[in-house]
Amino acid sequence: MPELPEVETLRRGLKKAVVGKTIKSVKINWPKMVSPLSVGSFSKKLIGRKIISVDRRAKMLVLKLTKSGKKIENGFLAIHLKMTGQLIFRPKIGKLVIGGHLPAMPRQVSGRRGPQKDGPKDLPNKHTHIIITFSDGTILYFNDMRKFGWMRVVSAGDLTSIFANYGVEALADDFNFRLLKAILNRYGNRKIKQILLDQTLIAGLGNIYADEACFAVGILPTRLAKNITDSEIKKLLSHIKRILKLSIDKKGTSYNTYVNLDGKSGGFVPYLKVYGRQGLKCKKCQSVIIRNKVVGRGTHFCVNCQK
Repeated sequence: MPELPEVETLRRGLKKAVVGKTIKSVKINWPKMVSPLSVGSFSKKLIGRKIISVDRRAKMLVLKLTKSGKKIENGFLAIHLKMTGQLIFRPKIGKLVIGGHLPAMPRQVSGRRGPQKDGPKDLPNKHTHIIITFSDGTILYFNDMRKFGWMRVVSAGDLTSIFANYGVEALADDFNFRLLKAILNRYGNRKIKQILLDQTLIAGLGNIYADEACFAVGILPTRLAKNITDSEIKKLLSHIKRILKLSIDKKGTSYNTYVNLDGKSGGFVPYLKVYGRQGLKCKKCQSVIIRNKVVGRGTHFCVNCQK
């Protein structure tokens, strides 16, 4: 699943690509992705509206739309890519540019391959479920192999309700030592990774960056929250923010020929210390990186460097 850096990178790319464009037509090949609206209602609420901004909350994108009529307020197009969603923008001239789900990883890095490496080929293809065409002829495709992703046209009130389900943003100023300590104290019998992945507590942090932050601090992802010291909490907070900012600076974690919406490949892979490196030597101590399941997620760590 794309995490905060990948979605933030996508947000910045979309801002350059679609702000100011007017939606001419909408084609939906998988109606469940736009529920609870019908295909007709969803399309009607988008056609003729201009995109005026692109924002992010947690791992969700929010495109603000102009008013559709004198009595209708500004609307919003909320997009969640879930596990395998991709947004693919086709300009009038030039190469396709893509953001979202990671494509196939090299086996020497991850030991596995992603499920959608051919997603951008022959568009629209069997994974293309929503097609938004703009008045200038450019196109935005929503691909999703597993069909868990969604688009919803919502009001400001709807957004408030959706946002209420998320915790503090991982890069927000109010995500500080006091708040993180309070969270760990409240859920002291949970594994630290379980807390880091809980979007109702900390929004935007996911599997990749939880593993990397735990390694940076030197704590096992299975360590109970109540056993983490104040000193480790301070380090964890610092490393979460540092790693996320570095990944955003490097355009996220992506592989091979996959590019984001400004046309550049994600460059955080060389900075990964444990994620996707099972069976390889630890960059710090030369021990072998282990991969186990923790709270149902593939989890990477070094048993020598992390306690």
